[in-house]
Amino acid sequence: MFRNTYDSDNTVFSPQGRLHQVEYALEAVKQGSAAVGLRSKTHSVLLALKRSSGELASYQQKMFRIDDHVGIAIAGLTSDARVLSNFMRQQAMSSKMVFNRPAPVNRLVSAIADKAQVNTQEYGRRPYGVGFLVIGLDQSGPHLYEFSPSGNSYEYYAMSIGARSQSAKTYLEKHYESFVDCSLEELIKHGLHALRETLQQDKELNVNNTSIGILGSGSVHETGVPPSGPFRILEGDPIKPFLDSMVPKDAPPAAPAATTDEDVQMQD
Repeated sequence: MFRNTYDSDNTVFSPQGRLHQVEYALEAVKQGSAAVGLRSKTHSVLLALKRSSGELASYQQKMFRIDDHVGIAIAGLTSDARVLSNFMRQQAMSSKMVFNRPAPVNRLVSAIADKAQVNTQEYGRRPYGVGFLVIGLDQSGPHLYEFSPSGNSYEYYAMSIGARSQSAKTYLEKHYESFVDCSLEELIKHGLHALRETLQQDKELNVNNTSIGILGSGSVHETGVPPSGPFRILEGDPIKPFLDSMVPKDAPPAAPAATTDEDVQMQD
């Protein structure tokens, strides 16, 4: 990835028209543990794989609540995510105080995208090294956005970011057409299956390394969720019923059994 002359500052274009410092920031997102987002016509969900720095350390926080109607999952530098999530909270709070209404989801995403874009254009700044999946719920229904350090943001039916996220994208692309009519339980099951694709071969999803963020009415496994279905993060034992509902990975197909004991004659 080292580009020598043209990667010393984020304001210098290479002869190919590329900003290498921005591309390096996008690589930082790919180093973070995976996060998956999906939406149906009634719910938006986030699923994230948490990492631990060692045997004695707790697991890293991967999801942040912005407001009752907005939540995010991160991949990349957690410290940068903390700064940007606080900025989003300020924007949401300002909308409630000034306009007496929840901030529109697309406006919150555009605000952090504008903030990130400044760091790709001004001298002496570095791009943020974190990407977001943002879910929201407003009058037009559930939403899912991706934000990247380049200052771009896109809306998706389903998306994954982080390490080995391409495997999860492949799963989502195969099944996304069915997500619209899925129940919350089915949507989370699809998300867990996609997240499982990002794991190393010797790893498994469990109650310690998995987080689930839900926006919408409660599932059969939840209690005490208000009818409005505010954003909530499930961790630990509450996610065990969802993990138990997962379909095991397919075993290699067995060889077909012979139907008779007679020798098969080859025909010329």
